[in-house]
Amino acid sequence: MTPQPHLLRTPPGEPLAWVVRGRVAESVHTGHLLVTSAGGDRLVLGDPDAPVLARSSLKPLQALAMLRTGVRLDDRQLALACGSHAGTPAHVEVARSVLRSVGLDDDALQNTPDWPLDREARSAVVRAGAGPASITQNCSGKHAAMLATCVAAGWSTADYRSPDHPLQRAIAEVVAEVSGVRPGEVTVDGCGAPLFSGTLRGLARGLSALVDAEPGTHEHRIAHVMRSHPELVAGEGRVDTEAMRTVPGLVVKGGAEGVLAAALPGGRAVVAKVADGSQRPVPVVLAEALRLLGERGPGEWARVPVLGHGEPVGSVVAAFGG
Repeated sequence: MTPQPHLLRTPPGEPLAWVVRGRVAESVHTGHLLVTSAGGDRLVLGDPDAPVLARSSLKPLQALAMLRTGVRLDDRQLALACGSHAGTPAHVEVARSVLRSVGLDDDALQNTPDWPLDREARSAVVRAGAGPASITQNCSGKHAAMLATCVAAGWSTADYRSPDHPLQRAIAEVVAEVSGVRPGEVTVDGCGAPLFSGTLRGLARGLSALVDAEPGTHEHRIAHVMRSHPELVAGEGRVDTEAMRTVPGLVVKGGAEGVLAAALPGGRAVVAKVADGSQRPVPVVLAEALRLLGERGPGEWARVPVLGHGEPVGSVVAAFGG
């Protein structure tokens, strides 16, 4: 398909990571990367002001809008609302607890039915003779929180996904306020919710606003619950969860199509968009960017092996730093 002139095109950017097999760099992932510190930009690759779709990396800012609107969630429920969970029984139970708190059940969810991301949870669904469901889809925590927000505010729940719904308008306003970037495009995310375009710089600004917020604010609470319950933000063995467990003070939220958003106190942030949409280089890019910010020893989650006959014969390595 030939791109149409009116499309908002994000250029391919610069090399972010090499895929090394033996001594040969056989592939390269390009993209855009912004690393900030208290003094300003620490590293810029590509264009951090180009239009991007942050996908699930926007969830913490969407949750902020819901809190401001008056939804009442406990810490575990809020962490799940900020996350892209793996569909384990524990994740599903937290999502259902949100629905029960406002008198709703699974049928109220309008996110796209899907299998659990967790392998064991998916196998259990198959053994039970069931199939893809909205409650096991990774965004059910966010959608349950959206429904709870509508009930709290007295808004309709039947059309909560509409961009013209008061909830989605409130979310758009908060995203624009906190990121400093007004959405240039409104489309539909994979889960069915409205998705607003922005920039990596805006994403860094928004996540840093949460991490550096004063205690007692909604912003501070979101950062706190994500750090306190990283297993609800993603799941066991997944990058967001393991990185937050390893690096003190870190808040991480990845997104589909190779989006990364992470922040540490003091204006330090790492945001990236892999041009080809691959998730493969994301752990390596995050680890190397954290190293540039003075964080050491990220752990096994940051190592991405390249396999030959099932054995490691190389690795994915950062194309920056050194």
